[in-house]
Amino acid sequence: MSLLVNPLATTCVKDVHGGRRSRSGLLSTSVKTRISAVYTKEDKNPTWAAFDFKRYMVKKADSVNKALEAVVQMKEPLKIHESMRYSLLAGGKRVRPMLCIAACELVGGEESTAMPAACAVEMIHTMSLMHDDLPCMDNDDLRRGKPTNHKVFGEDVAVLAGDALLSLAFEHVAVATRGSAPERILRALGELAKSIGAEGLVAGQVVDICSEGMAEVGLDHLEFIHLHKTAALLQGSVVMGAILGGAKEEEVERLRKFAKCIGLMFQVVDDILDVTKSSHELGKTAGKDLVADKTTYPKLLGVQKSKEFADDLNREAQEQLLHFDSHKAAPLIAIANYIAYRNN
Repeated sequence: MSLLVNPLATTCVKDVHGGRRSRSGLLSTSVKTRISAVYTKEDKNPTWAAFDFKRYMVKKADSVNKALEAVVQMKEPLKIHESMRYSLLAGGKRVRPMLCIAACELVGGEESTAMPAACAVEMIHTMSLMHDDLPCMDNDDLRRGKPTNHKVFGEDVAVLAGDALLSLAFEHVAVATRGSAPERILRALGELAKSIGAEGLVAGQVVDICSEGMAEVGLDHLEFIHLHKTAALLQGSVVMGAILGGAKEEEVERLRKFAKCIGLMFQVVDDILDVTKSSHELGKTAGKDLVADKTTYPKLLGVQKSKEFADDLNREAQEQLLHFDSHKAAPLIAIANYIAYRNN
């Protein structure tokens, strides 16, 4: 199988193997020490230091949650809508919707324009978790601190509810998006479809499944899995927001690179948390990759080198934002740091 690997990530991996120090020069010591999601007042850059990420996150998550609540209401058949709402409205960090909105606003668009797409990526993300938790996949009993969907509604309903969320995601973008040209909406839908199909999320998932039991899984192979299984939808979220917000082609590609890096970083951090945090802290089953003998970044690199790799990816991602207005880029900088230094 020919594995396509992010060249930025490959560079970082070589640095890790070469034993060099982390190159994440944008990260202050105080941030690393406190494992904070945003730059602190001690940081020398006043733009990032002044940005109130906690307030931003609460405000955007609240807007997204209200929009999701309005889109997926209780109606007949009650069982399927109850199942859809159970997982969709169970909480979560809403990172993907926030990335979509932040990218749209970065290039001059409005939150209202990006909101249908933001809801769509969260619906699809939720669908992927519901299906991932099934006995035929990861066979998990806990998600976001609650019993998984199939444990409550049965495997059959969980599959169908996930399917319903997937189709609703595309319908919602198509019929509810306002403030963007039709050709941009169509392009955004194409990006979303590609990010989750046989060249995106599904590709990563199937290679992951086929890799179980393999004697040796190298870094290139592992990166292919996670650039598709995890990073692709994060990338789709950012790129959709940029397109709908009216971004120029050069801006779209810079944001695509940004999202690719933070997407891979998200998985590296996930792997680290899986071996360093408890199930209670994570809100999902901890240590399951270790029990299943899955190949992870800590397994291949060790925890410390994995942390250095995550820092390198964070730096590479933030470099892409230096070409944008610093104040408008502050939310994406903060989200990147949130992903890098989250505890669950």
